[in-house]
Amino acid sequence: MRKQLKDFIESIGKNAVAIIPAAHEVTKSYDTEFKFHQDPDFYYLTGFPEPDAIAVINPSSKKNPYTLFVRPRDPKMETWYGRREGVDGAKKNYGADKALPIEKFVSELPKLLNGSEKLYYRFGVDNRLDQAILNYLSAQRFKRLKTAYPPHTIIDPTIAIHEMRLHKTPDEVKLMQKSADIAVEAHILAMQTAKPGMNEAHLESVIEHHFRTSGASGVSYNSIIGGGANATILHYVENNAPLRDGDLLLIDAGASYHGYASDITRTFPVSGRYTEAQRDVYDIVLETEIACLEATKVGTTVKERQNLSIEMLTEGMKKLGLLKGKTKDLIKKKAYEKYYMHGVGHYLGLDVHDAGRYFNDHKVKNSRPFAAGMVLTVEPGLYIPPDDKNAPAKYRGIGIRIEDDVLVTESGNVNLTAKCPKHAEEIEELMAK
Repeated sequence: MRKQLKDFIESIGKNAVAIIPAAHEVTKSYDTEFKFHQDPDFYYLTGFPEPDAIAVINPSSKKNPYTLFVRPRDPKMETWYGRREGVDGAKKNYGADKALPIEKFVSELPKLLNGSEKLYYRFGVDNRLDQAILNYLSAQRFKRLKTAYPPHTIIDPTIAIHEMRLHKTPDEVKLMQKSADIAVEAHILAMQTAKPGMNEAHLESVIEHHFRTSGASGVSYNSIIGGGANATILHYVENNAPLRDGDLLLIDAGASYHGYASDITRTFPVSGRYTEAQRDVYDIVLETEIACLEATKVGTTVKERQNLSIEMLTEGMKKLGLLKGKTKDLIKKKAYEKYYMHGVGHYLGLDVHDAGRYFNDHKVKNSRPFAAGMVLTVEPGLYIPPDDKNAPAKYRGIGIRIEDDVLVTESGNVNLTAKCPKHAEEIEELMAK
């Protein structure tokens, strides 16, 4: 049994049952599907990779605390769509104490739930499963039999699961380091490959080819390959414009390795050397990124790190002539949002924007402090629209973001993506080779 599952069983305690569904395949168009992506919570607990499965977790059962309902083996379907683990594979390869065909879930539901005080289940994700559970609860309430004691409390299991996912185990850190290493190599390869006249799509293919040939299953999110003014669009994904001499190229790309995401951004000159104006902006972002990276440590809160990025970048905007006035007043009026409109980072793990609360309650002032085992990105940026007449002409159309992935430890932090060059001189030297 996976450590994550053992910890979850311990967290929900006795007299409780949890039902955690896998993801379903999603239709792309007509009779074709998107490439399957497992539900991260289900995968975190079970490691089971197939769709249409359901995990039932019952800590009170001495014999079968972990039951998996899965698609049965079917030679005809497997010929068309690929091999299945079936009930035997679910037990042998994924540690299920008991496994049954998914078709038996509804008929088994009363036996699985009767007598339990609490049901851990998240409504609103799987409509068919929602209805099956609601039908069971409704029917049991009307039976009024001695054997019919449905759970009287329903709890969202993601509260417990997401708190667990927020603190990475040593094994998870190894997977995340591997994901980061693959992405670092791809970014370096892109710097070595880029040249004027090339299309953004060419570099996208170079990066994603390296991901796959290095053992990653693919991208952890849609890659952003933005040359010139395209870099001022935060989630630019068209990636189909020519790269011009003298422009900067912003690449935001991460790999997915055994389900774990990396997330790196680097901004470098297409022609191999930054212009003076580009360096003016770049150095401000880099200085902010380094300071915020150092602040990503035990005890610093989410809000404190965000405020640090805002203060440093607002000072930088004043230096560039983008803003005028007292820093305190500009921050109070949120004038900086014209050029810096996003957070300085997010949690990272099985999702690129990973699970976990950023605040201890609904009040923003109760921002959560970082703790050992958390992995976060650090990604300040400045984005100056090409048509911004209030900005000095030499800075218009410049978009810069620098992003690393950082593990918080008891003794400080570890930059998982430190091997990816980010100092301007390092990048120029690399590209010159």
